[in-house]
Amino acid sequence: MKVLTVIGARPQFIKAAAVSNIIRKEHKEILVHTGQHYDENMSKVFFDELKIPKPDYNLEVGSGNHGKQTGTMLINLEEIYLQEKPDLVLVYGDTNSTLAGALCASKLLIPVAHVEAGLRSFNMNMPEEQNRILTDHLSKLLFVPTKSALDNLKNEGIQNGVHNVGDVMFDATLNFKKLAEEKNSIIKDLKVKEGKFILTTIHRAENTNDISRLKNIVEALNECGKDVVLPLHPRTKKYITDYGLNFNDNIKVIDPVGYLEMINLEMNSEKIVTDSGGVQKEAFFMSKPCITMRDETEWVETVENGWNRVVGTDKHKILDSIVNFYPEKKQEDIFGDGHASEKILMLLNSCK
Repeated sequence: MKVLTVIGARPQFIKAAAVSNIIRKEHKEILVHTGQHYDENMSKVFFDELKIPKPDYNLEVGSGNHGKQTGTMLINLEEIYLQEKPDLVLVYGDTNSTLAGALCASKLLIPVAHVEAGLRSFNMNMPEEQNRILTDHLSKLLFVPTKSALDNLKNEGIQNGVHNVGDVMFDATLNFKKLAEEKNSIIKDLKVKEGKFILTTIHRAENTNDISRLKNIVEALNECGKDVVLPLHPRTKKYITDYGLNFNDNIKVIDPVGYLEMINLEMNSEKIVTDSGGVQKEAFFMSKPCITMRDETEWVETVENGWNRVVGTDKHKILDSIVNFYPEKKQEDIFGDGHASEKILMLLNSCK
């Protein structure tokens, strides 16, 4: 079987690191990188350190408005699909790369497999929500990571081809955790104490594009009274500069880091404050309390289990959670057994 995989953003690189090497044991894989994340520290370093196979195609789409970005991907992907004639197209997550990969395949009557299907925030204002819903309805194989994702698809009338395999990011974390421990120099270089700093990421457009939301986040971090490590997304950095916002000395702003260094920071943090879906899960994998700066989350199990608190961008809720939020119960096994990639291969084999 020839599988064509479309990736384009950091979380997809991590998932591909877990899945691609498994697929290539038994099938031919064509890897297409859309270039949606094009910054050196957010793209190439992930391929290098995670030993992801070199992309067969790099579209170098870059940033841009949703229509332009998605449209450019569709044009380029169609040419590749027609040339490569894959038996199946594999997509991950909920980015514009996901939707473009699935939509182009569907138009050409190529079966689509969606890894991380069934997630819902129930907020259609989010581009990610639109992408994941449309992709799910175009897919022949839907690999869901959790029971709630399974229920979401059932409620939308999608039951054929749905398989609860667990979370491939959990696979990746288990695979790379030991290697990440060797990246401990980043803690020493930052001069922070293990278990005594807050790790923060901010990148979602709903936060960066709104001066009042971003201002609340920055002020909460400035006033929390703890050391904060902030790998700063390029887009967020631009908006902070444009809005004239400033960080206090307790905030250590660094460039985006590779996956292994990020895992090391997560492992050694006290708590994690984020608006990232992937980082919410990684916080859970690392048994770290997570404070989510969004109005809702698709990872509802982490909230129900008491390890994730959704606070929006209310300054006082962010501050209170940084100081006072500690989980009151043990974690449950909600993301599978760490063998999602092998289960995906088995299911692909059954479709030959």
